[in-house]
Amino acid sequence: MSNSRKRHTPEQVVRKLGQADRMLADGSDIAAVCRELGISEQGA
Repeated sequence: MSNSRKRHTPEQVVRKLGQADRMLADGSDIAAVCRELGISEQGA
């Protein structure tokens, strides 16, 4: 069985975490941040 999930590079992870941090500080909720960044809320 192959793993078809997209893997992010370390640089992409750092960039998305920074974006998420700014969005959360601006009052966005976790679900909205995940939708905007195209990531799963599962591990949030």
